[in-house]
Amino acid sequence: MAHPSEPLRDSGAPGSPLIELRGATKRFRHGSGGIHTAVRDLTLTVACGEFVAVVGPTGCGKSTTLSLVSGLERASEGETRVRGALVDGIPDGVGYVFQTDAVLPWRTVLDNVAIGLRYRGTTKAAARERARVWLDKVGLSGFDDYYPHQLSGGMRKRVALAQTLVNEPSILLMDEPFSALDVQTRALMHDELLRLWSGSGAAVIFVTHDLEEAIVLADRVIVMTAGPATVKGSFPVPLHRPRRVEEIRLTPSFLDIYREIWKSLRDEVDEARTRAARGAP
Repeated sequence: MAHPSEPLRDSGAPGSPLIELRGATKRFRHGSGGIHTAVRDLTLTVACGEFVAVVGPTGCGKSTTLSLVSGLERASEGETRVRGALVDGIPDGVGYVFQTDAVLPWRTVLDNVAIGLRYRGTTKAAARERARVWLDKVGLSGFDDYYPHQLSGGMRKRVALAQTLVNEPSILLMDEPFSALDVQTRALMHDELLRLWSGSGAAVIFVTHDLEEAIVLADRVIVMTAGPATVKGSFPVPLHRPRRVEEIRLTPSFLDIYREIWKSLRDEVDEARTRAARGAP
């Protein structure tokens, strides 16, 4: 494992993808004894430094895809590889930002950000020093001694970002991290995320229900089918970086990309609604 203050680099073969899902299928057993297939024959690659957004109907298996990459779940069939190696546990260099932040309410902001470094064996003083650097990067310098309940929703998300990015992951998995925020705060967090990610070399898989969010952030948008999910389409986002989120949304190029992807996504959303109305899984 690399030193916590140094970003982990891809050790795979030159030109090989950092993340690969090869025909991955994941099944879960119901409490009643039945079998639910969350994703089926899922094939996807993500390169170093690439920002990939994943969209699809509610409950189609987007979060399961992140679980396979992170090693929290193993494929029932097919395989998941990171840096060319088969994933059979949590790979080195993976950072995960959940929909609900993982800050500990009894710890200060500073100690929440430092906790990952402490688990990796960094001394308390060194971990706190590094945590202060990241609090400054996310705009929370001076909030070291605050507790999570004293922060706004947007500030808590900044803490969650710092908590993950302080470890400088080479793979960043994000599961609808901004869905609970109001529109204005979400736009600010989009700009903040792009600023922090820029130049890091990290590969990002960002799961969202919001197609606009996917387009403004990503290099490529993956559309998944109604469950069990598989990849229906992969759409490049040829918008220049660096991006100002609110400005991009108003451009003709953004609207053209939105229409193209929505044509593919709309049928899957309609299918999921039809199934829900029938009471079908």
